[in-house]
Amino acid sequence: MKIAVPYENGRVFQHFGHTEQFKIYDVENGRIAGERTTDPAGSGHGALAGFLSGLGVDTLICGGIGAGAQEALAQAGIRLYGGVTGEADEAVRALLAGTLDYSADVRCSHHEHHGEHERCGEDKHGCAGNGGHCGG
Repeated sequence: MKIAVPYENGRVFQHFGHTEQFKIYDVENGRIAGERTTDPAGSGHGALAGFLSGLGVDTLICGGIGAGAQEALAQAGIRLYGGVTGEADEAVRALLAGTLDYSADVRCSHHEHHGEHERCGEDKHGCAGNGGHCGG
């Protein structure tokens, strides 16, 4: 298993399409066997699924993510665990333990409803992963 997490300052970055770095975790026998960070080199929403697929990623833990990116990930065969906040390493450990708190219905509506971000408190022109209320 290879898990990717949009990554910033040790935490799950909250806007998949604007991530500047991913942390990649290699998992063997249910344990983290290796980890590294990588730069997607300016890939946008649509290209990130291909970028991750090219790295062999089969699982993504993220905060907010839009419908188009979700569709691209599904087409690439990448499982999605969205709406996740907090420390990236802890999120991966929780996924491996079966205790990850995520939203199966995470959505990003920032393209249609800009006012939502005032409600969820995101300050990076993206979306926070608040249980799908403002997922981007």
